[in-house]
Amino acid sequence: MINFNLKTQLSWRDVAVRTAFIVVTVVAIVWTMPHDTRFNFKIVKGTPWGYSDLTAPFDFPVYKSEAMLESERAELLKDFKPYYTYDEDVAHHQTSLFRQQWSRLKEMPPSQLKIVISNRLNALYNRGIIDTLEPLEGDTTQTVWRVMGESAVLFNLGQVLTPKQAYEMLLQDTTVRTFADQLKDLNLNEFIVPNLLYDSVHSQTALDELLRSVAPSSKLVQRGQKIISRGDIVDEDSYLVLQSFQKEFDLRQESNQSGLTMAGRALYVFILILLFTIYLSVYRKDYFSSIRSAGMLYVLIILFTLLASLLVGHSLLHVYIIPFAIVPIFVRVFMDSRTALMTHLTLVLICASMLQLPLEFIAVEAVGGLAVVFALRELSSRSQFFWTAAIFLLAATATRFAIYLIRRGDISSFDPSDYYYLIMCAVIVFCSYPLLYVIEKTFGFISDITLIELSNTNKDLLRRMSEEAPGTFNHSIQVGNLAAEIARKIDANAQLVRTGALYHDIGKIQNPIYFTENQSGGISPHEHLTYIESAQTIISHVTEGLRLADKYHLPRQIRDLIATHHGQGKAKYFYVKYKNEHPDEPVDDLLFTYPGPNPFTKEQAILMMADAVEAASRSLPDYTEQSIRTLVERIIDSQVQDGFFRECPITFRDIQYSKTVLIEKLKTIYHTRISYPEEKK
Repeated sequence: MINFNLKTQLSWRDVAVRTAFIVVTVVAIVWTMPHDTRFNFKIVKGTPWGYSDLTAPFDFPVYKSEAMLESERAELLKDFKPYYTYDEDVAHHQTSLFRQQWSRLKEMPPSQLKIVISNRLNALYNRGIIDTLEPLEGDTTQTVWRVMGESAVLFNLGQVLTPKQAYEMLLQDTTVRTFADQLKDLNLNEFIVPNLLYDSVHSQTALDELLRSVAPSSKLVQRGQKIISRGDIVDEDSYLVLQSFQKEFDLRQESNQSGLTMAGRALYVFILILLFTIYLSVYRKDYFSSIRSAGMLYVLIILFTLLASLLVGHSLLHVYIIPFAIVPIFVRVFMDSRTALMTHLTLVLICASMLQLPLEFIAVEAVGGLAVVFALRELSSRSQFFWTAAIFLLAATATRFAIYLIRRGDISSFDPSDYYYLIMCAVIVFCSYPLLYVIEKTFGFISDITLIELSNTNKDLLRRMSEEAPGTFNHSIQVGNLAAEIARKIDANAQLVRTGALYHDIGKIQNPIYFTENQSGGISPHEHLTYIESAQTIISHVTEGLRLADKYHLPRQIRDLIATHHGQGKAKYFYVKYKNEHPDEPVDDLLFTYPGPNPFTKEQAILMMADAVEAASRSLPDYTEQSIRTLVERIIDSQVQDGFFRECPITFRDIQYSKTVLIEKLKTIYHTRISYPEEKK
C-alpha cells in the first residue's frame, strides 16, 4: 500500500490509474497548445492606452516608421553614383566594320573621307556612347563611375553621348555633310553602338551597401524601462515604441520555441492537473471507481483547452465566445458543486496561460463559473438552462465592465465588442441542453431531467405495470415516496431513488398473481407449487426485471437498483417453511437466494430498506406507533446483521435517520381516522 496522504490509502492500481489520467491529460493539452503567443494588444494612435502599465521585459530597438526610412533613403540616393563599364574594343570593332563596308558605295567619294569618318567615330567612342540614362532618370548632371579594367574614375554624364546624339554629331560634320549624297548607300547609324554600359552588378552592390547604412532604429529601450502607462495618449513616439515592442515580441516568440519553453508549459499544466487529481483522490475518490466518471472530467478539460488553442493559435474569434460555463454546468448536474468549481478553475487557469491578459480572463470566467454553479442547484426542467445562461451573462458582463472601470476610469471610450462575444457565449450555453444526452450516453450518467421523464407513469412500462399488476404499482409508488424522504434526509439522490423505486418490481409483470399485493379473494397459486418452485418464482422477478430493463433501454443506475433491492437475501417465507417441514434434510440455500448483488450505493441501500419495510407494514394486525417502530427496527436491524450494507457508503447515522423517517411516514400513512357521526332522521 502507498500512503498518498495522511488519510487516504491507495493501491498500486489506484496510483497507476491516476498517473495515466495525469500523463494523458498533460500530453494532450501541451501538444494542442499554440506554439507561439502573439502580441495581441490593440494599438490605436491618438487614443488612451486602455491596458495596464507596460514595462519592457527585455532590451529592444525602436524601429523607424516606413515613411522615415523612405525619407532617409531618398536623401542618400541623391549622392549615389552608379557604375558604367567602358568597353575599349567597341571603337576598334566598329571602325573596322566601317572600313569593310566602304566598298558598298556605288559612287566612291574621296579616300580622305574614309579617314575623316574613321577619326570622327574614334573621337565619339573616346568621348563615350552610353546605352541608357534610365537608371538615373535622365539626370545629365549626375556624376557616375566609369570602370576601365581594374580602375574606376568619376565623370559627368553631360560629357557622354547617347547613340542618337552621336549620330547627329557625326552628320553635323562639314566634310561628312558635303558628301552626304555619295554616303547614302552606307548607313552610318549601324556603326554607332554604346561602349559605355550600365554595370548593374556593381551598381546594385553599391546601392545595397548605401541603403544598409540607414539605421532601422532610432533608439534603444532598456529592460525595465516603462513603455507606456495606463491612460496615456498613444502619440507618434509611443506608437513607434509599441509597434517596435510588438515586432520584437513576435520575433522572440518565433525564435524562443525551445525545449525549455515546452518544459515550462508542461510543468505548469502538470502542476494544475496533479492538484486536480489530488483533490479527486482525497475528496471524491469514489469517482475513480468508475473510469468513465473520472474520464468525463479530464475529457472536458482537454476538449475545451483544445478549443481555446484553436481560437488563440489561429486568431479566429475572441476567446470569450467559448462556453467554458458548460463544464461546471455538466459537472454540477452529474456530480457535485465542489467538483464543478475545481474542474472549472483548473480549466480556466490552463487556458489563461495562452493569453496576453490572463488576469482579466480568469476574473471573468471564474465569476461566470461560480454564478452557474450557484444558480443550478438541480436540473429538473429545461427552463433552468435559460435562467442559468442569463445569470452567467449578467455575472460575466458585470465583471468585465468592472475591470474596464478599474483600468480606464472613463466611460467615454467604452467598447462593447467584447460584450457581444459574451452574449454569444450565453446563447451557446443555453443551446447546449442536447449535449446532456450525449454526456449521459457516453459516460454513463443520468440527469434529473431523464429521471423525471422516466418517472412519468404514462411511460409504456409503468402503464403496463399499472394495468397488469396494480398492487405492485401502488406498492412501488409508496416505496418511492418513502425512499425519497429518506434520501433527502441523508443527502442522497432523491430523484434517482424515487424513479428506481417505480421500476424496482417491474419483473412482477410476468407473473403478477404470484405476489400477494396482486391477489384477491384469498386465492394463491402457490398452493399448487412446492416451496422451492414458489421461491424460484418470487426470485425470478429480479431477473425478469433486468430483462425488461434491457429491453426498454433503462439507464444503468435504474438496472442496478432493480438488481440490488433484495441484495443476496433469501425468499424467507418459503425458506423457513421448507426448513420447518424438512428439519433433518440439508437445505441448498442458493435455491432460495436472490442473485444480488448487495447494495453498493447509498440510494440502493435506501431502496432496500424502504421496500422491505413498506411490504412488511401491510401485514401488521394493527397500526400503532409501537408496532410500526418495532417493525422498522426489526427489519432494518436484520438487514444490517445480514451484512447487506457492508459494500455501500452508508453510515450508522444514516441508517438511524432512515429508521426515523420510515417510522414517521408510516405513522402518517396508517394513522387512525375518527368516525363521522350520522345525522338523526
